[in-house]
Amino acid sequence: MEKSIKEILEDREYRFLSDFATKSKETQGRKKETHKDNMRTEFQRDRDKILHSKAFRRLKHKTQVFLSPYDDHFRTRLTHTLEVAQIARTISRALFLNEDLTEAIALGHDLGHTPFGHCGEGVLNELVKGGFHHNIQSVRVVEVLEDLNLCRETVDGILTHTWGYKPNTPEAQAVQLADKIAYINHDIEDSIRAGIISENDLPKECIDYFSSEPSKRLTVMISDVINNSKDKPQVMMSEEGWHYTTILREYMFNTVYVDSPAKMEEGKARHVVKELFYLYKDMLKNVCEENKIERIVTDYISGMTDRYAVEKYKEHFIPVGLHLGAKEDYLFKLAKVID
Repeated sequence: MEKSIKEILEDREYRFLSDFATKSKETQGRKKETHKDNMRTEFQRDRDKILHSKAFRRLKHKTQVFLSPYDDHFRTRLTHTLEVAQIARTISRALFLNEDLTEAIALGHDLGHTPFGHCGEGVLNELVKGGFHHNIQSVRVVEVLEDLNLCRETVDGILTHTWGYKPNTPEAQAVQLADKIAYINHDIEDSIRAGIISENDLPKECIDYFSSEPSKRLTVMISDVINNSKDKPQVMMSEEGWHYTTILREYMFNTVYVDSPAKMEEGKARHVVKELFYLYKDMLKNVCEENKIERIVTDYISGMTDRYAVEKYKEHFIPVGLHLGAKEDYLFKLAKVID
């Protein structure tokens, strides 16, 4: 009997991928059974599900570092995600890991991120009982809100992309590192574009180690991961490479991520998120059970883009001429379906 394209692709993984790679035929499966696909492997299906999700499309209008930038060349959460995916795939390809699983994890890792980036995440973390973390919300997006029914390996990688978690596959380890490499490098580039720092302001020891050219710095970091992980079960940077990467990261926190011109509008953004949170909780008081309200409001606000959150704030708190009233159809739809 002639093999299907999926079976041919699965056989190819055994022939060409590393012994440490996660084989799609050996997936731990999905929570729910689904129809068979003779064209794509299970991890390819996951990638496509994420790519076609509504949450993925909304990333184009969510902040990376600079709030609602007018300059189209600043990164958004979507372009960050694409850069993470490309770096992670480069690492996976060089180490003969499963590129499809790597790409699926990378494309899905930030689906639960809030409007206004980590500023919005911080507000919800303060307001929500038990806190709010975007990686956990990303899992909720794919498992509950959009019910993508992904493979367990993909979900694990999405959950563990944040530092402090331990990924269970080398592909997820590649994404965890790629996330750090991507944001450090593109945030430096955007900060230079914004005039907050210059290339010469970077720590001298990091310039000496990585080079002063952005593309070379990125290449050195990626090469370090690849060279340090060849023929090993774990994907990781060398101690020396991680040392200088950490210095760069700390420099960015001290000069850009905290109390810099890039953060001048964060007070306003915090106010928008906080006021919407209290408003929507009040709106749902007589609509659904009290113990569900906070969860519903959190799902609704965390899914908003920057501009949608601003528009909703203006709609409810800025006086305008006569109109027919605000519509919050999806908020009330969530109130009916969320357990």
